[in-house]
Amino acid sequence: MKHKIAPSLLAADFLNLQKEVEMINNSEADWLHMDIMDGVFVPNISFGFPVLDAVKPILKKPMDVHLMIVEPQKFVKEVAEAGAYMMNVHYEACTHLHRTIGAIKEAGMKAGVTLNPHTPISLLEDIIQDLDMVLLMSVNPGFGGQRFIEHSVNKTARLKEMIRAKGLDTLIEVDGGVNLETGKRLLEAGADVLVAGSFVFSSPDPIRTIKELKEM
Repeated sequence: MKHKIAPSLLAADFLNLQKEVEMINNSEADWLHMDIMDGVFVPNISFGFPVLDAVKPILKKPMDVHLMIVEPQKFVKEVAEAGAYMMNVHYEACTHLHRTIGAIKEAGMKAGVTLNPHTPISLLEDIIQDLDMVLLMSVNPGFGGQRFIEHSVNKTARLKEMIRAKGLDTLIEVDGGVNLETGKRLLEAGADVLVAGSFVFSSPDPIRTIKELKEM
């Protein structure tokens, strides 16, 4: 399977949101990554459902929604109604993760679980068979434009080993500090989906940058 590219809307120009979404539509991007932050689980506030609802009617790519919030299980219905294809919840934020994953799937979405940089992949041993995707944070969540955490490459490789050993087809997504250099190493380690925010939206030619990421 050819790897997927999911530009992160967090780095977009919000004064020209329609133009940015149309750029994504016209690019080789596979998904649009949406980071919802609450200022509690992470030290920042981003955007919420009004932005998802505004984007929904004009977006032609699947919406990959990443909830960096406490108690994400409370918003499964709202995320589904906003048109999400994939709903990502943090392992660290879910006391009853198995129940939450079940609710996401019952709502008609794909289910992803996100791990912060310090969270070991071994904690997924008893849930990974129920997941469509695991999102590995390669920066500490909360802000765009951070420096890539090097151990993320080895972590990706170890997660890929776990998935293969269990005979699963769970996708691995990586978010944080992704560019052509780090992205290439992550793909070689076994990543399937790369999230890129600042690298895409700060580029003088975002469509070309997405193409370069896609062609790695």
